[in-house]
Amino acid sequence: MTAVEQLYDMLKRAQEPKGYQFNRDRGRVEDLLAALLVNRQRYGYMCCPCRLASGDRDADRDIICPCVYREADVREFGSCYCNLYVTAAWNEKAPPHLYVPERRPPDKLPY
Repeated sequence: MTAVEQLYDMLKRAQEPKGYQFNRDRGRVEDLLAALLVNRQRYGYMCCPCRLASGDRDADRDIICPCVYREADVREFGSCYCNLYVTAAWNEKAPPHLYVPERRPPDKLPY
């Protein structure tokens, strides 16, 4: 079993009971999980692969996956910012899906 498959299984078991599913696009999910693993190797923590990290764990605490914005994003749009975590309804609905805007405050951006 690859590291991506292990992470997939672990997160699926942890997140499904909370009402979160992975995006039905398995390829996208695996790409995002692989990027999380790269970020863990790079920074020492799995920060969101769809955002720029600073490399400072305290500064990036809000974007460590699952990020603090996930709950509001999924509640409002049916998906988190990356489209990694989604609702069952989002998975059943044919695209197009609504764009999930960035909720991270500009003062937290590393640029």
